[in-house]
Amino acid sequence: MKAEIDQITSQIITTHSVGATVQIVLDRLFAKIKSEEYPPDTRLPSERALASEIGVARNTVREALDVLEARNVIKRRPGSGSFVTYRSDDENGREDNSVALETSPLDHLVVRGILEPEMVRLAVINMTPREVRELEQLMSKIEGVHTDVAAFVKCEEEIYRKIAEGTRNPLLASCYELTIEACRLSFRTALLRRHLTPKRILEYQQRYNTLFNAIASRDVERAVEFIKLHLIEEQKLLLQQD
Repeated sequence: MKAEIDQITSQIITTHSVGATVQIVLDRLFAKIKSEEYPPDTRLPSERALASEIGVARNTVREALDVLEARNVIKRRPGSGSFVTYRSDDENGREDNSVALETSPLDHLVVRGILEPEMVRLAVINMTPREVRELEQLMSKIEGVHTDVAAFVKCEEEIYRKIAEGTRNPLLASCYELTIEACRLSFRTALLRRHLTPKRILEYQQRYNTLFNAIASRDVERAVEFIKLHLIEEQKLLLQQD
């Protein structure tokens, strides 16, 4: 059993989606967390201190922390720092997330390509006026994000979750919830840290505004066409990681 747990925990930080230097930082930080050199609920040293200690750039440490947070190994508290949440005597709920853990970023995009066009189509047809207003509020919220990648990703999740709920299909919504979890575990946040510039955030905001207008006007064809084009752009972003 211990060997199985060790194998699962090793998956927490192993990925082909980050650079070699980031992976080195991940290995060192996770080893210290797993050995309880950084015990549960304790605060990690600052990014500056970690960068100096390991001998890497501060943005490299930040990207490694992105991955650790996405894997629920640490939790960031604005203004307070990063705190250890990993416990070696439990699998951190990984059994329920085993499929998400095994899903590559490309697999994730393939599933989105299957689900999202139909999800958007059903949402255009079935969303209530109240749900459309709630979606509009989420669009206003994401428009207020200019540089904070983590906040932007969180807003995206809320938008897609609201659209999934609007399909009136609980099974589809549940399936899409798993894609959101897989998105977190596919290191998309760390990937976007490198590629999601303020200019690109603005481009995404404009895209989501277009999507909302199509949904609000009950234009099925335009909404579905938009989401297909958006997924093509997401694929281009994924390919840029190389």
